[in-house]
Amino acid sequence: MGKHPMAAREGAAHTDWRLRLALAGTLLAVVVVVLGAFTRLVDAGLGCPDWPGCYGHLTWPNEEHEILTANQAFPHAPVETDKTWPEMVHRYFAGSLLLLVGGLTVLAWRRRGQRAFKQTHILLALIILQAAFGMWTVTLKLWPQVVTAHLLGGMGTLAMLWLIVERLRNKGRTIPVHEYRALQKIRPLAIAAVVAVALQIALGGWTSSNYAALACADFPTCHGEWWPESDFQQGFNIAQQIGPSYLGGTMESDARTAIHVTHRIGALLVSLLVLALAALAWRAGSRRWAVGLAGALVLQVGLGIANVVLYLPLPVAVAHNAGAALLLLGLLTFCYRIQTVQPATRQT
Repeated sequence: MGKHPMAAREGAAHTDWRLRLALAGTLLAVVVVVLGAFTRLVDAGLGCPDWPGCYGHLTWPNEEHEILTANQAFPHAPVETDKTWPEMVHRYFAGSLLLLVGGLTVLAWRRRGQRAFKQTHILLALIILQAAFGMWTVTLKLWPQVVTAHLLGGMGTLAMLWLIVERLRNKGRTIPVHEYRALQKIRPLAIAAVVAVALQIALGGWTSSNYAALACADFPTCHGEWWPESDFQQGFNIAQQIGPSYLGGTMESDARTAIHVTHRIGALLVSLLVLALAALAWRAGSRRWAVGLAGALVLQVGLGIANVVLYLPLPVAVAHNAGAALLLLGLLTFCYRIQTVQPATRQT
């Protein structure tokens, strides 16, 4: 027996509100990820030595008497006004995202049997954990393990919000049978590409948190060699002790070189996977997806190379982080649609 027309309309309106909130959350998460990259790249991660305020302020000290009082209260961390505001702006946007996801969860409870209910609650738990990582980033003074986890948490939050959007607006897409069969064959490769990009983002976070982005100042070689002197044991020692401060990094040159070289190798492997996936998607008939995925990859690789040869200009470095998010979301969307799409006609 079908639903009552009024109940169906109420359910549709409820889903519309959730979809709008999820879309707004996705856009806000993009802003948070970009602001996080900006904060990290301008060395403002410790711009406020306390949490959640900044030198005891709800915003940040900017008047002369406020700065004087702050310097007396935190003599080990004098106020640098060019670093306080990026940190607090990032925190406020992140806090707004937490409130928005909380609202999305409340709406999900009102219609517990509908789509994306479980995903919304997992997202809320993730963003609360992400807030804790934000606090630990400050209290543990940019410990690379926490900074990398914080970056991954931000990307994970963005990815989950986008998947909730996809789930809420999925209205039963159909494609021709031959295209459906071809896409199902490349589904394992698509999943492998998503995993590879996620691992590469983690490696990028490790590269950034250990200040290894400029460990190799030339391209495609490193220090003029194809395989430079590297210390992989120190570079990937994730059991390193919590130090007094990791601002500027603490690793030796050879360790940073090892991280940078590994990130380049990871980029090469990701490129091969995504290009192979794009070629197979083209053959399967999904030509727009093929062009889109290949384009996102080329953009991201180009930004990575530009970071090296142009000596890490701030706009390019921030765009590189945004490009990683774009590539991840593109691959996730492609995977999700392969999984949920149905053949237009069924053959017996």
